[in-house]
Amino acid sequence: MKKLLLVLLLVIAAVIVWGVFRRNTPPSVTFIHVKREALVSTLPTNGKAEPFEWQAVRAQAEGLVNRVNVTEGQTVAKDAVLAVIVDPAKQSDIDGAQAKVTEAEANVASLEAGPRPSEVTEIDNGMARANLEFQAAERELATLQRLAEKQAATGAEVTAARDKVDQIKAQIAGLDKRRRNVTPQPDIAAARARLQDARIALKVAQQHAALTEIHAPIAGSVYDLAIRAGAYLNPGDLVTNIGLMDRLRVRVYIDEPELGRVSLGQPVTITWQALPDKQWAGTVEKKPTAIEALGSRQVGQVICAIDNPGRLLIPGTNVDATIRTAVVDGALTIPKETLRHDAAGDYVFLLKGDAIEQRRVKTGNSSVTRIQVSDGLAESDAVAMPSETPLKAGMKVTAAVEQRP
Repeated sequence: MKKLLLVLLLVIAAVIVWGVFRRNTPPSVTFIHVKREALVSTLPTNGKAEPFEWQAVRAQAEGLVNRVNVTEGQTVAKDAVLAVIVDPAKQSDIDGAQAKVTEAEANVASLEAGPRPSEVTEIDNGMARANLEFQAAERELATLQRLAEKQAATGAEVTAARDKVDQIKAQIAGLDKRRRNVTPQPDIAAARARLQDARIALKVAQQHAALTEIHAPIAGSVYDLAIRAGAYLNPGDLVTNIGLMDRLRVRVYIDEPELGRVSLGQPVTITWQALPDKQWAGTVEKKPTAIEALGSRQVGQVICAIDNPGRLLIPGTNVDATIRTAVVDGALTIPKETLRHDAAGDYVFLLKGDAIEQRRVKTGNSSVTRIQVSDGLAESDAVAMPSETPLKAGMKVTAAVEQRP
C-alpha cells in the first residue's frame, strides 16, 4: 500500500515538473528565409467572356413561336432562319389583300378589252332607228302645226306630236351617252390606280408576315438562346445572340487600388472551372474609363482580347483571369502569409537569435504566393510564418527555419 502511494506521488510530481518545464519552454515557430528570385508579378481577378463581335437578335413581330431552327452553340450563316412566329391575323390580311388585287386586275382587264362588238352594233343600230323616227316625228309635228293654223287639227294632236319628238330626242341623247361611255378613259385610269393601291396593300401585308421569320443578322455561333417552341413573343423581345467565337473579349474586374498596375498590352491568362486543364492567352486591350460598384467592391472594367481556338470557351461564362503586370529580376521575396499589417503599415516578425523582432517593410510587386520586399530585409533574414501562438516583439521562440522553393 505504501509502495503504491509512493508511485502515485512520484507520478504527480513528474506531471508538475513537466508542466512547469513546458510553461517555461519558448513556443515553436516556423521561419523561412528571404529569397532572391525573378518575380513574375501577377494580378488575379475574375471576369466574364463575350464574343469580340456579336449582335442581339430581337423579335420584330408578335406571336407564338411555331418553330425554332437552331440550338445553343450552333453555327449559322447570315440570313439563316432562326425561328418562325405564327400570327393567323397576318395570313388573313394577305388573303384579303390578294382578293382585292384579283378583283382589281379583272376590272382593269375588262375595261382595257373595251366593249363587246355586239354591244356597239346594238347601240349604232338603235341610234340609226331613233334618228329616222326623229325625222319622221318632226315632219309629222310640222304638218299638224300647219293644219292647226287652218283649224284642220286640234291642239291635242299638236301637243301629242311634240311630246313624241321630245321622247325620241331623249332616246337619241341616251344612246349617244351610252356610245361615248363604252370606252371610258377616265374610268380605266381610276381602275388602274385602284389596282396599284391593292398591290401595295398586298406587299405591305406580305412584308408584315415576313417579320414572323426571324433571320440571323450576321454569320456566327448562337448563344444565350432565349426562346422555345410555344413561347409568346412581343416586338423587341430577345430571341438569341449571335457572335464570332474564334476571338473573344473578356471583361475582368480590377479593384480600384490595383488599377495602377494594369497597362495596355500586358499578357493575360484565362481559365474556366468547367475546363480546368485548359488555358486561353490574350492581352489587355482597354483600360477602364470609370469606377463602378460590384457588390462591396469598387472596380474598373479592364477589357482583354483572347484567342479561342476550337471555340471551347462559351460566351457568358464566368472566368478567372491572371494579368502579368511585371517581371522583376533578382527581387527579394517572402511568402505573402508572412506579411502582417497594422495601422502604421506592413511589417514582419524577424528572427534575431532566439527571439523575434518586429520589422517594418516596404513591398513592391507580387505573384499569387509571394511578394517583393523593396526595403527592410536582407537575403539572409528569416521571417516568421503564421503561428497558433500569438507573436510579439521580443518573444523568445524555438525556431524551425525552412527553405522553400
